[in-house]
Amino acid sequence: MSRLDRWKIALKPASWPKLLVPFALGQAIGVDSTGHFSWQGFAFALAFTAADAVFVVTLNDWGDREVDAIKRRMFPKTSVKTIVDGILPATTLLFAGLIAGIVALGIATAASFTMDRPLAPVVGLGALGLFVAYTLPPIRLNYRGGGELLEALGVGIVLPWLSAYLQSGRVWMPALDALPGFAVLALAGAVASGLSDERSDREGGKRTVVTMIGNVLSRRVLLGLVALAPLAWIGAAMIPSGTPTITLVVAAALTAFAWPSLARASAPAETDAFEAQSKLKAALHRATWESALWITALLALAPWIGL
Repeated sequence: MSRLDRWKIALKPASWPKLLVPFALGQAIGVDSTGHFSWQGFAFALAFTAADAVFVVTLNDWGDREVDAIKRRMFPKTSVKTIVDGILPATTLLFAGLIAGIVALGIATAASFTMDRPLAPVVGLGALGLFVAYTLPPIRLNYRGGGELLEALGVGIVLPWLSAYLQSGRVWMPALDALPGFAVLALAGAVASGLSDERSDREGGKRTVVTMIGNVLSRRVLLGLVALAPLAWIGAAMIPSGTPTITLVVAAALTAFAWPSLARASAPAETDAFEAQSKLKAALHRATWESALWITALLALAPWIGL
């Protein structure tokens, strides 16, 4: 295996939409607030998102290497684990993650001077700090309980807000009322991510929603959160001078229409049913990203379509 192939596995490009969708949503929120598009704001936000993605995927593998080893022993044929399967050494991933974090903070700092975005380094550091608190010592909330809430906060609120701020330079923007519904779906995704690791996480001492309440209740919580997201968007649509009503109604409708298929996909996703769990997570990601990208598209097109 070539070094390039090893890094392709380690950087997990298939997982990057989890950060790229919040980036795109934030850009649209920023454009909606100013009425114009900043290429500098776009470039700085995209660069920060890319560096943050490398920071997250590499240090997550480094932080979870012991639990990954437990899962490999329990389930020898599950998906590739970068460190456990010898794709790249642990020290290499640690170094890459630290460098990526420094680069991300440098990008946010450069934006503060280049574009007069004084809050960018503070919020950028906060975004990185959320992940550190999520998986790295000494806090390690993904092992102590509460990691899902941190993920929802980071992916659902902080990253899109930072992207919007870099695009617009404004702290408050009317279309930020789209974020609570998106954050609820991000929380559902965080719960779903623990399904496939239930037994190995429990063996490794991790306190996730799934290890604490079990597979069946976790799937019910997941579906409940997906049902809550449309209500959050409809509630936000009633706020004057916020996101255009039709935009949030479309997002709510898309999520509501996706719920029955998610419920069907959830039924067979029992403990150790890895293929069914994978299909459930893929369906949930589609529902989340489609809703968010429709909001993004409608906000971006609002000046031209009269919203």
